[in-house]
Amino acid sequence: MEISQEKIKYKRISKRKKTFSSNYKKNLSNVTESIVPLPWTIWPYEAKILIVLIGIWSILGICILGSSSWWVASREMGNWAYFLKKQIIWTIPGIGLFYFVLNTNIRNLLKFSRIIFYILFFLIFLTNFTGITVNGSSRWLVLGNLRLQPSELIKPFLILEASNLFAHWNLVKNDKKLISIISFGLLILLILKQPNLSTASLTGILLWVMGLCGGVKLSSLCSFASIGFITGCISILNNEYQKLRVTSFINPWKDQQESGFQLVQSLLAIGSGGLFGEGFGLSIQKLQYLPFMYTDFIFAIFAEEFGLVGCTLFLGFLAIFSYISLIISLKCRNNYTKLVAIGCGVLLTGQSIMHIAVATGSMPTTGLPLPFISYGGNSLIASFFIAGMLVRCSLESTGLIGMISTRKTLN
Repeated sequence: MEISQEKIKYKRISKRKKTFSSNYKKNLSNVTESIVPLPWTIWPYEAKILIVLIGIWSILGICILGSSSWWVASREMGNWAYFLKKQIIWTIPGIGLFYFVLNTNIRNLLKFSRIIFYILFFLIFLTNFTGITVNGSSRWLVLGNLRLQPSELIKPFLILEASNLFAHWNLVKNDKKLISIISFGLLILLILKQPNLSTASLTGILLWVMGLCGGVKLSSLCSFASIGFITGCISILNNEYQKLRVTSFINPWKDQQESGFQLVQSLLAIGSGGLFGEGFGLSIQKLQYLPFMYTDFIFAIFAEEFGLVGCTLFLGFLAIFSYISLIISLKCRNNYTKLVAIGCGVLLTGQSIMHIAVATGSMPTTGLPLPFISYGGNSLIASFFIAGMLVRCSLESTGLIGMISTRKTLN
C-alpha cells in the first residue's frame, strides 16, 4: 500500500514537472516570437548565415578601425580611442535600426520610403550650396554637433524607390516612368556636383542592375549608361579636383608628393603587408604617412596588417555575402522583395569592391567608405539599414510573413 502511494506521488510530481517544462518552453517561444518576426528554428538558412556574416563584418570593422585610427586620434584628439568610441556609439543606433527593419514588412517600408527619399534628395540639393567643404568636396550638412551626409543616408531609400519602379516596369504609365527616371538622373547630377564621382557612379550602377533585373530593355539601359558616362567625362574635364584624381590614378608616381601622394602611400602599405602581413596593430603607414587611413584608405591598413592571405579571405567573405544575397533574391516570392534583395547585395558588395579598387589603384582616388569598417556614422547607419532589409527579404521568402500580392513575374 505504501509503495503504491509513493508511486502515485512520484507520478504527480513527474506530471507537474512536465507541465512546468512545457509551459516554460511555450512562454519562451512566445517571448522569442515577440522579439523576432519568426522563431529562429524556422528561419531560412540564408538569413541565419547573413546574421553571422553581418556580425563578423561589424566586429571586424570595430577592430580594424581601432587599429587604424589610434595614432592619429592620440595625436590630434588627445585620446587614442576617440574615433573608436564614436564608431561604437554609432553602432548602437545602427543595430537598433537593423532590428527595426528586420521586424518591418517590406511593404510598409515601401510606403514611407518615398517621402524620406525626397527629403534626403532636397538635403543633397542644399549640400551643394550650404554644405561644408572638406578636401575640395561639399558632402556634409552641419546641424549643431551633428554632421549629416545625405548622399550616404539616401542609399537604402534609393533601393526601395527603384524597386517600387522596376518591379512592375511594364505596367507603369509612361509619365510616371519619366518622372522617376528624371528624379534618379537629377540625384546623380547633384551628387556629381559635390563633387562625389564614386557615389554617383555607384548610384548609376545600382540603378542599372536593378533596371536590368526588373525587365527594362537592354537598349534603353545602354542609352542611359552612355549618357551617364558622357556626363561623368564632362564633369571630370570641367572640375580640376576630379581631373587631378584621374591623372594621378593613371600615373601616381609622376607626382608622388602632391596629387599622387595618397595612392602611392596606399600602394606602399599594401606592398608592405607581404604574404601574412605585419600583424594586427603593427601598421607603419597609419602613423600619418597615409592620409585618411581610417576612412577612404582603411583597406590599405588592413592589407598591411593582414597581408595577401587576409585580403584573400576578406574577398572570399564578400563573395559568400554576394552569393547569399543572390540566393535570397531568387527565393523571394514577389518582384518587390526580389529587387530589394538584389539592390542590397549589389550596393554593399559593389561599394566594398569599389573601395578596394581605389586603395589598390584600380580606380581613380575617391572618397568611398568601406561598409561596416570605415569610420563614419552616416555610412554605418545606411549599411545596417540595408543589411536589415536583406535579412527581412529572406524571412519573407518563407511565405509566413509579409506577403505582397504581385501581378507580374520578375524577368
